[in-house]
Amino acid sequence: MLLSADMYGSMEIKLDESLPPDPVFRQGIRRAPKRELNLSRKEIELALHNALRYIPTGLHDRLAPEFLQELLTMGRIYGYRYRPQGEIKGKPIDQYKGKCIEGKAFQVMIDNNLDFEVALYPYELVTYGETGQVCQNWMQYRLIKRYLEELTDEQTLVVMSGHPLGLFKSGSSSPRVIITNALMVGMFDNQEQWIKAQALGVANYGQMTAGGWMYIGPQGIVHGTFNTILNAGRLKLGIPDDGDLRGHLFVSSGLGGMSGAQGKAVRIAGGVGIIAEVDRSRIRTRLEQGWIDEVVEAPEKAFELAGRKTRNNESHAIAFHGNIVDLLEFAVEKGLNIELLSDQTSCHAPYDGGYCPQGLTFEERTELLRTDKRKFREAVDKSLIKHFECIRQLVEGGTYFFDYGNSFMKAVFDAGAKEIAKNGLDTSEGFIFPSYVEDIMGPMLFDFGYGPFRWVCLSGRKEDLLKTDAAALRCIDPERRGQDRDNYMWIKDADKNKLVVGTQARILYQDASGRRDIALEFNDMVRNGEIGPVMIGRDHHDTGGTDSPFRETANIKDGSNVMADMATQCFAGNAARGMSMVSLHNGGGVGIGKAINGGFGLVLDGSRRVDEIIKTSISWDVMSGVARRAWARNENALLVASEFNKEKGRSEQITLPFLVEEEIIKKTMKIVDWE
Repeated sequence: MLLSADMYGSMEIKLDESLPPDPVFRQGIRRAPKRELNLSRKEIELALHNALRYIPTGLHDRLAPEFLQELLTMGRIYGYRYRPQGEIKGKPIDQYKGKCIEGKAFQVMIDNNLDFEVALYPYELVTYGETGQVCQNWMQYRLIKRYLEELTDEQTLVVMSGHPLGLFKSGSSSPRVIITNALMVGMFDNQEQWIKAQALGVANYGQMTAGGWMYIGPQGIVHGTFNTILNAGRLKLGIPDDGDLRGHLFVSSGLGGMSGAQGKAVRIAGGVGIIAEVDRSRIRTRLEQGWIDEVVEAPEKAFELAGRKTRNNESHAIAFHGNIVDLLEFAVEKGLNIELLSDQTSCHAPYDGGYCPQGLTFEERTELLRTDKRKFREAVDKSLIKHFECIRQLVEGGTYFFDYGNSFMKAVFDAGAKEIAKNGLDTSEGFIFPSYVEDIMGPMLFDFGYGPFRWVCLSGRKEDLLKTDAAALRCIDPERRGQDRDNYMWIKDADKNKLVVGTQARILYQDASGRRDIALEFNDMVRNGEIGPVMIGRDHHDTGGTDSPFRETANIKDGSNVMADMATQCFAGNAARGMSMVSLHNGGGVGIGKAINGGFGLVLDGSRRVDEIIKTSISWDVMSGVARRAWARNENALLVASEFNKEKGRSEQITLPFLVEEEIIKKTMKIVDWE
């Protein structure tokens, strides 16, 4: 069926009838590798229909061959022609058009996600994590921006997997944008169907904060990485609670979007880090940004330099340009002591370029991905198993290895090394090495409600960021808990540590009351004209934002770690309480089908209305996760939930479990002969 001219005329917000100029690509900007294309001829025809439906009909004949060429050469239709010319950056909010402050604020966030200095593959709309996209294509980007320019405070924009479904009447207390990404029906929620859905142009891998428009560059992960590495040392190396990593070594891999924080984090923690990376452009980016100190090309040079720095108690971030397996093989062969070891390659997408096999340069990896996917997959599996063997030998020698929630252990299991599973058969009982959430982040931070609270100064002024730093510092009592002491020092030194990449933003792992108090203070400062508007949010990787047995819920041991109730309820509750933007995604850093995660954004405009949203929504966003963790019998969450109940009385209450003595269970189990 063809629509009549009258039907087309009913749509007032749409792309122009004129053809944008030919795309121009700046040399030296990273480009995504070719993605897997598993479509039949009929499905390729469908993918063309799906992409061209954004385009006025008079341009179809011109663009259909262009889109087909993109699909065949890149595995996806990105619509490069519709990308605005030049560099995209998050500009000050007053430089954007819009009918409400939220519509302009979201444009700041989207453009910051696609900044050449921030995004991993900016031309393919990939912000980080190898595949995490703001939206699927540049037609969606343009259309979203047009809708945001028209959005009023009585409307909600609905975005489904990058597609702006449209503007709908709501109310001033409703979310201005609701986003979902890749929420596939259960029986289709697998890698093969997912790849097909992406190629068809009906699914978007939002990762976490990419598709939720809340990514703030590597700073967004650096405080969590700092907390993880520092507390790993305190947990395993005998470092006192108020001590740092001075004189200690951390080894890992990856200097991309998320993993790029590792060098900076270990340096702030006072230690020495060796971070392996095969892509020289990512190393160059981190070196230019000051997130690593120097680059070496040989394993022996890396360990020699690290040894000298640890002996002198100097903090130092070393990039090893090479494969992590080469680095670890050298350590095993020479009997070197690696105290703390992890990995941050994008193992949620190992066969899409997220993991570079040993023996291939980065350029050879990209070419093999394009020409022989089967051979590439075989090389990945072989390398992952060798990687695992190195880790196992190092752990036997005293190394503390933790999975960094990047699906590394699951990737090793899928590669054929079943012995990485605790039961040697399947992943139902977990793995032989701990996830960082199991040992560190879960019990020491998430169970208390501490998670990655973040804010963006929408004015783009550094002086506003410095004022918010000072305000946050006033809200933190360093004597309250050890986490607050660490937070106080973090914010006090934030500007000195030069954390900003992209727009003026900050990250701080805070609990429910801390986030609430800081947000109220910021909103009051906006009201008094001390600073411009601020957008607050968080990483979805938080106390209650994500359900994933491979990461965020890894330390929930009552069997509910595979349930997606928490993230879904958190999302719905934030929408009900009036957050400016709410999002819910499938996937995240562990891969499709392995997590459901939700996020939010709230624009602080200085109004009393926003004060009330802060008071109700921040507590819900954090405490819903603490409540779930308390019900799972997590000790620290039980303490926090009990304190909450005592403070709130009957106005708010969390259901707490009655704990059963282990002896009663053991005695009961003796009733039946289990042999």
